[in-house]
Amino acid sequence: MEKYVVSARKYRPDLFEKVLGQDHVTQTLKNSILQNKLAHAFLFCGPRGVGKTTCARILAKAINCEAPDEHCEPCGKCSSCTSFQNGGSLNIYELDAASNNHVDDIRRLIEQVRYAPQSGKYKTYIIDEVHMLSQSAFNAFLKTLEEPPSYAIFILATTEKHKIIPTILSRCQIFDFYRIEVSKIVEQLCMIADTEKVKYNKEALHLIAQKSDGGLRDALSVFDRVLSFSGKEITYESVIENLNILDYDYYFRFLEAVMIQDHAIVLSLLDEILSKGFEGDEFIHGLSDHIRQLLICKHPNTLHLLDASENLKERYQQQSDLLSTSFLISALDILNQCDINYRQAHNHRLHVEINLLKLCFVQSKIENKAPIQESLTEVKKKSQQAVSVEPKPDSSEKENISEDSALNLVKETNEIATGDKIEDTVTDVKVETTKVDGPPKKTAPSVPSFKLSEIVAVDKIEEEEEEAECLVDEDVVIDQEELTQAWIAFIAELE
Repeated sequence: MEKYVVSARKYRPDLFEKVLGQDHVTQTLKNSILQNKLAHAFLFCGPRGVGKTTCARILAKAINCEAPDEHCEPCGKCSSCTSFQNGGSLNIYELDAASNNHVDDIRRLIEQVRYAPQSGKYKTYIIDEVHMLSQSAFNAFLKTLEEPPSYAIFILATTEKHKIIPTILSRCQIFDFYRIEVSKIVEQLCMIADTEKVKYNKEALHLIAQKSDGGLRDALSVFDRVLSFSGKEITYESVIENLNILDYDYYFRFLEAVMIQDHAIVLSLLDEILSKGFEGDEFIHGLSDHIRQLLICKHPNTLHLLDASENLKERYQQQSDLLSTSFLISALDILNQCDINYRQAHNHRLHVEINLLKLCFVQSKIENKAPIQESLTEVKKKSQQAVSVEPKPDSSEKENISEDSALNLVKETNEIATGDKIEDTVTDVKVETTKVDGPPKKTAPSVPSFKLSEIVAVDKIEEEEEEAECLVDEDVVIDQEELTQAWIAFIAELE
């Protein structure tokens, strides 16, 4: 019986060009070898399963290769490369700092550094999970790391750079490894499936890549597990069942129920999800991510952020067109508050149900608000038209305005602005005449004088007018009866 090797080990890259999604690291390392500017200490940091240890091994293999190609890739045929591939190379020493983290382990390592390599140029020391070393172990390692022998190369790998003391960081060239893009992981899974002659659904591989959180090793581990579960074919249903993932279809159906404000369907879907063994906060997290995807579809410049298969992208776009941006933002805010308060709630199910029903009321509020806004816009347009066609009085008529009409005009203006009668009155506007030979001539009207209380009242009216103008631009929710009364009052004022 042939010995089984997991995909993560079977398809581990042995060349720089095969490393997935870390071009900035591999290109720098190849140029360092080509220009003979190789540092004596490296620190590879980044998430799990993105190629830190793999790059360290390829670098150790490449610097001792007897016949590297023009791109500084190891040949894989010389004695140094073959001994490395067979695990018999004496020029590479690996230390797991998670289990060998005491000062005595570092002292033994320092003792080995004193011995030059028997063959080859360099002796490489790879220390994995270096952040697990104790404080005393770090301190014992400082001097050797700062001034090692010319043949010694140290490569440290860690997932938690912040736990490494600054004196170690300052002695190393630091390379940050990125999470691998979903599309690149899908391509790699497709290549492996074709090599293994496995039938697959690309949407299923995309789901595996999404759940791997940017780590190729995690994706390959899930790939092997699903393949053992389903046989020689990987389907979307088998991935959903094996990984215990909630199907995306539930989120689409839920928002469809919210759009028609069907509370029964909303509660029934939640009950069905909980009966499958999912927790309420898991559904809230998934629904929040779903609404975020819909929000991304709202603008063409953000479509590249949509992380989904082609079939799902079409469904996201269709549902996004049916929902307003204001609803999506309000829904995200409600779900965020639900997630924050979930642990403090005594009845988790009731807490989730209340917040999900709030989404229905948000949709209802937005739908009821639309016709009122249209009516307000129409009223505003008609009022502007009525003001523009109102006839202006002649200059001769202005001169003949009596004292009573002037007083009434001021009162009417104040009543329109505030809706209330003003108790104070304006002093009489007097028009003086002079006696001269010939027909009498009217002099220019004197400047009207006002009491202090009247000036304060007018200032108050002007402030209220400015506030009223600001409120027109804001979203104001009024009922139909108030709208009708406002329109009748406005027509009466124009008449």
